[in-house]
Amino acid sequence: MADMNTSHFDFGKLTERIVSTYEGDSGINFIDVRNLPVRDKIIHILNLCMELLFPGYTGKRKVTRDTVQSIVHELLVIIRRELAEQIELALRHECRLKDCPTCDCANLSAQHASELLNRIPDIRMQLKGDVEAAFEGDPAAKSFEEIVISYPYIVVIAIHRLAHELYLMEVPLIPRIMSEYAHSQTGIDIHPGATIGSNFFIDHGTGVVIGETAVIGNNVKIYQGVTLGALSFPKDERGQIIRDKKRHPTLEDNVTVYAEATILGDITIGKGAVVGGNVWIRESIPSETVVTVTKPEALYKKKGPGFDDRLEYYL
Repeated sequence: MADMNTSHFDFGKLTERIVSTYEGDSGINFIDVRNLPVRDKIIHILNLCMELLFPGYTGKRKVTRDTVQSIVHELLVIIRRELAEQIELALRHECRLKDCPTCDCANLSAQHASELLNRIPDIRMQLKGDVEAAFEGDPAAKSFEEIVISYPYIVVIAIHRLAHELYLMEVPLIPRIMSEYAHSQTGIDIHPGATIGSNFFIDHGTGVVIGETAVIGNNVKIYQGVTLGALSFPKDERGQIIRDKKRHPTLEDNVTVYAEATILGDITIGKGAVVGGNVWIRESIPSETVVTVTKPEALYKKKGPGFDDRLEYYL
């Protein structure tokens, strides 16, 4: 058993050493930071938004025909107040970094919160299409309700459609907090900047990565492990990464991308194209084209003397 005697341990000196490493840090500690959104509060707001998008989804509020009006009204009031508070913190943090004391963060944050809530009916219509696409695309799905309450994809696309609206408003920090929370919950990583059309479906989903400047059309279906990534990062004359340049793929309408495909760079996968599993693509693909890898050859061997079951005898 370890010696629990701490009489010879110099807590004071170690405290001073650790605190000294905090000096001058502007991004990896949060000492005296008053203007920064709180991650747990953002997650709480997302949970409230999920109740607004899918009434009765969490079971925390019993929604009936008689109560739905009052519940929606209550949720709107709470979300607008709490979201505006968090947006204001994010804006003030941005102002501190950019030294813009004249910004009216309080009014702007209220406007952004109201704008997002005004988008809820349209987001709901998009999500209806996403659920229908999942039902049509997955023969294992027995009902829309099963998809909504059990498919991780619905969590991530609902959160993405909220985060994307805030991203378009140029709200700092909060959209990324939302998307990374969805990533941690589902294993699906969609940057809030990605533009995603209607009737979108990710089957299974684990390991999917969709980059910031990716553009996805309507009726697109992708499978687990797909990456829509950047091929390289352009740099300016000082060697700094140029951040506001399209660097991820565009998938046009009715594209299907199968498991573990990797599509990189500012290229276009044409309308109706099919990308097979495990394909690596760095060039644009014409419409109505099927892209696959060469059919692998299976190798079979009989067990015999000296057989080592650690070896793989088929691929």
